[in-house]
Amino acid sequence: MTLEKGSLILIDYTANIKDTNKIFETTSEEDAKNSDLYDPTRKYGPRLVSVGEGWVLKGLDEALAEASSGDKLDVDVLPDKGFGERIPNKVRMVAQRKLGDKADEVRIGDEVEIDERTGIVRFVGSGRVQVDFNHRLAGRTLTYKVNIIKKLESDNDKVLSLMKRRLPLDDEKIKFILEGSNLTIQFPEETFLTEGLQVIKRGIASDIFKYVGSITNVKFVETYKATNSTKSNEESEDDARSSKEVGAMEVSRSE
Repeated sequence: MTLEKGSLILIDYTANIKDTNKIFETTSEEDAKNSDLYDPTRKYGPRLVSVGEGWVLKGLDEALAEASSGDKLDVDVLPDKGFGERIPNKVRMVAQRKLGDKADEVRIGDEVEIDERTGIVRFVGSGRVQVDFNHRLAGRTLTYKVNIIKKLESDNDKVLSLMKRRLPLDDEKIKFILEGSNLTIQFPEETFLTEGLQVIKRGIASDIFKYVGSITNVKFVETYKATNSTKSNEESEDDARSSKEVGAMEVSRSE
C-alpha cells in the first residue's frame, strides 16, 4: 500500500549531484565521513518526513507518495522539481567594495550577502566581483538513494519524532507523559537556554496537534534542581524537596 499524504515516515538517504556524483546531503554519518560534509557537531540519523507536504524537494516528495514503508528507492530529481533552473540574469557584477570591511578577503566560492540576498562568488578581479544569486544546485539533476525505514503509527512514536525535529536530542533525554488527550513534556536542563525556545515550543505543539489528533492539550515543564552549593541544610536532608518545578507552558488545541 502506498503512503498517503500526511503520513509521517522515517527515511535514511544520501543525495548526490548526478553528473559529478558529489554528495551534497546525507543522513548517514558514514557517507558524510566519506565526503567533505562531515560535521562532528551534527546528529546523524533517520529524517522525519510528512509525505506530500513539502518537507523535501518536490521530486523526492512525489516519489515517496508512490512508495511503501520498507521500500528502497533510487530517485532522480530534475531541476524543475529540485532547486530550479539556472537564471542568467541572477548573475551580477558588483564593485568589490560593496562587500564591506572584509571585501579584500573574498574568494571564489565564498557565500556573500548583498542587498539582503545571498549569492556565491564566481569571479574576483580588477576591483569587481561576479556574484551568482542562483541556488548552488540550480540547474543540476540530483540523485537520492532512499531507504524508507518505517511509517510512524503510534502516538508515542509520533510525539518523539516531532520533538526531535525541532530539538535534536538523544531519545533518552526526551521525557513525556501521554494521558488520554493530555501531553506533558519535560524539557532537559541543557535546552533551557536554547535560542528561540518559546518559538520551538509553539512549533512542537502545532506539529503535535496536526499529526496526533487525539491530543488536545500540551504542557511543557522545565524543572530546576538546586546544586550542592545552593542547598540549605534543611534541603540537603531531603533531596526530593530540592527539585522545584519553576517553569511551565501550556498550549491547547483551538477548535
